[in-house]
Amino acid sequence: MSKDIRFSVNGKPVTAPGDEPDLPLVDFLQEDLGQTGTKFCCGIGVCRACTVAVRRHPQAPLEPMLSCSTPVSELEGVDILTVEGQSVDGHPNALQEALLTNFAFQCGYCTPGFVMAATVMMDRLRRSPVKMEDLDPFIDNWLGDHICRCTGYVRYYRAIKQVILNSPGLVA
Repeated sequence: MSKDIRFSVNGKPVTAPGDEPDLPLVDFLQEDLGQTGTKFCCGIGVCRACTVAVRRHPQAPLEPMLSCSTPVSELEGVDILTVEGQSVDGHPNALQEALLTNFAFQCGYCTPGFVMAATVMMDRLRRSPVKMEDLDPFIDNWLGDHICRCTGYVRYYRAIKQVILNSPGLVA
């Protein structure tokens, strides 16, 4: 019998069955935990709609993780943050609110991936702010690989930049 895999999702301890070590994280989130915010799209890690954030130990920076191609066997002891974990008391956080008020998406399928990538990016900025003149390339570096089939890139970038500029300490 295989050892179960223990990790946390949005601050809550979870256990994935050890007899399914190749089970993709996105499937575990949706089927076992009922968290459907993380999207399965291309299935090969190209579109990035399935992005979640991972913290490998308490002081570590957040890292983006493609949940469609990450098996649960690689998650022992890590903390996973999904789009469902972004709300504050059941209300959209500042990033989610900015995406809404800027009409940043049309179909919204890619939105969870953008939210999670921006969350990871902002965690990095808290640890090491960038100069104002470096902000646009920094955002492009973190979000440039995400695919939006509705081509909402300009609005996503505008909304995310707005949140960064309104958050103290992210820009030097």
